[in-house]
Amino acid sequence: MTNAFAADEAKAVYRAIQERRDMRHFAGGEVAPEVLRRLLEAAHHAPSVGFMQPWRFIRVRGEGLRRQLHDVVERERVLTARALGQREDEFMRLKVQGVLDAAELLVVTLADGREQHVFGRRTLPQMDLASASCAIQNLWLAARAEGLGMGWVSLFDPAEVGVLLGLPEGAEPIALLCLGPVHAFYEEPMLQRERWARRAPLASLVFDESWGRPSDLFDPLSSSSSSSPVEPT
Repeated sequence: MTNAFAADEAKAVYRAIQERRDMRHFAGGEVAPEVLRRLLEAAHHAPSVGFMQPWRFIRVRGEGLRRQLHDVVERERVLTARALGQREDEFMRLKVQGVLDAAELLVVTLADGREQHVFGRRTLPQMDLASASCAIQNLWLAARAEGLGMGWVSLFDPAEVGVLLGLPEGAEPIALLCLGPVHAFYEEPMLQRERWARRAPLASLVFDESWGRPSDLFDPLSSSSSSSPVEPT
């Protein structure tokens, strides 16, 4: 007896992972309410340390608030460009967000009162952020399966966003999620396509026993080295 998915079901999971993209170009349109509920349900089924469920989602529907959030992002974009030094001009040519263009804008925040959750966080308090990131990834993969693009915008001052959204003390925004129909998904990550960075070889990131010791998973003689269930895009 096996607990594995059927082959076509497993392949679909790996396809969503491989074809997920951080999208910056959107086609307007809308996301049907039942689809948005499914996506948020997927996010809410993410794992969380101590089952703390630290994620909160704020759906931004008003154009005025969207423009205010866009202004916050734009100010940080300029400051980030300056901090990049020699790459300032290159960065400013990149499209880094779709706050005004996407069908839906969701702000993900960490809940207030997180200090009460000690289980799994006594020595690693940042696990609240890790847990919320899992929820975002669930939403992202579900969106790709539904044929919708999503982009995670992190260029903002959390304090400014907190004031705009009326967050209680202790709550913290971590993401502006631009979500909606797109004309096409990028064939490769946008920042790789724009020659900003490239995906590191997996073999350089996996070690055996101790830091820096290459893993024999990637030994060319290993039969497992070519067993990926889906060809990468």
